[in-house]
Amino acid sequence: MDQILFFFVAFLAIASAVYFVFAKNPLYAILSLIVTMFSIAGMYILLNAQFLGIVQIIVYAGAIMVLFLYILMMLNLNKEDESKKASLPKFIGVFSASILFIGMLGAYKGLTGNTTVSNNVDQSVGLTKNLGRLLFNEYVLPFELASVLILAGIVGAVLIGKKDL
Repeated sequence: MDQILFFFVAFLAIASAVYFVFAKNPLYAILSLIVTMFSIAGMYILLNAQFLGIVQIIVYAGAIMVLFLYILMMLNLNKEDESKKASLPKFIGVFSASILFIGMLGAYKGLTGNTTVSNNVDQSVGLTKNLGRLLFNEYVLPFELASVLILAGIVGAVLIGKKDL
């Protein structure tokens, strides 16, 4: 059942990503990208990486996509602007995509078929409890230094934003 659900979510992610590439309306493209981000978060959760799934939803599907929608609304793109674009960037995009596809085919041909599946998989690898234990025991100093750096950035942004402080 989990495998069927995973393949359904993976198909949804691929379908919405393809729609994002071929959508004519930028608003529909961004909405399909949001569906893609939620689908990827669902795949993370199904792969027992709950922390990555939640971070995917909060950071990408939440904050970044809202920012994209805000920028799209501020730009006020029209259909007349799309027809004025030159064909050279489209050609460069198709050429780059074909080079990427050829590279992926070469990497796939280089794979060996002798991979073995191990049944000794630790089911607690992606759990948030283990990540928290690791962060607050072994990596407590880098974690705290990163939090001080983020706090300094927030204080600096407030000081720059408020002139009469």
